[in-house]
Amino acid sequence: MTIIKDIQITGSGQKPMLTDIFYMGKTAGKTVVIYAHGFNGFKDWGNFDLIAKQFAEAGFLFVKFNFSHNGTTVEQPEDFADLEAYGNNNYTKELDDLGVIIDWVQESNPDCGKICLLGHSRGGGIALLKASEDARVQAVVTWASVSECKTPWGSWDLEKMEEWEETGVQYYTNGRTKQEMPLYYQLYKNYLQNQLRLNIERAIKGLEIPILICHGSADPAVPVSKAHLLHEWQPTSELFIVDSDHVFGRSHPWEGDVLPEKMQEVVERSVEFLNRI
Repeated sequence: MTIIKDIQITGSGQKPMLTDIFYMGKTAGKTVVIYAHGFNGFKDWGNFDLIAKQFAEAGFLFVKFNFSHNGTTVEQPEDFADLEAYGNNNYTKELDDLGVIIDWVQESNPDCGKICLLGHSRGGGIALLKASEDARVQAVVTWASVSECKTPWGSWDLEKMEEWEETGVQYYTNGRTKQEMPLYYQLYKNYLQNQLRLNIERAIKGLEIPILICHGSADPAVPVSKAHLLHEWQPTSELFIVDSDHVFGRSHPWEGDVLPEKMQEVVERSVEFLNRI
């Protein structure tokens, strides 16, 4: 197996995106699966290499990367060391970053096959949106995807929203690291300025490509009702629900070399789905 880690690709704002590729044999004709991580995530969260290797062993060219403004750095790819970048992240930057990765994949592997997107949580929403605006994407798999671009302010009350506008920043406590993560008001302004582009309902309703929606029935972060909503908006999609949480039993760091049972089920279902497209 060929594994190349931490390739530097230039993303939004000229910031580097560390990128990994996994594949067996030659790249010619291989279906490409590009993974987009979620809010407060990164490409190596929960030892994602274990998942990447399974996709490679199944015959795919698997790509995962850190969004340019996810808060990690080249020197600290698994730590939120650049909180200024984190605070200045937004949905359109992530969409543009994903477009850069698709461009890079095609330029560096011109003989590759179909391009498919896989996204977790907010990354699932990004994958659906990108597929709706980029005809190169030929299938999408979502894991615990959001159904609207309102992470994390969707549940905030009017008082907190007004305070956000007045002060220019709100802070989100990272449950794992306990860091107070800044969220600048530009995130909300970017949403308001790009509501059509960031409308996941519109995006998925217009898609005519294969879509697999995977979700945990006990997801406390993105309720399983969001998966049913996505499926309702696009009835041709396939829905796969497992009895699990938002990360399908994983945690970070993950020291073992075997995935949790429910995560393994989701991986196998995703591989089976992508082998049919």
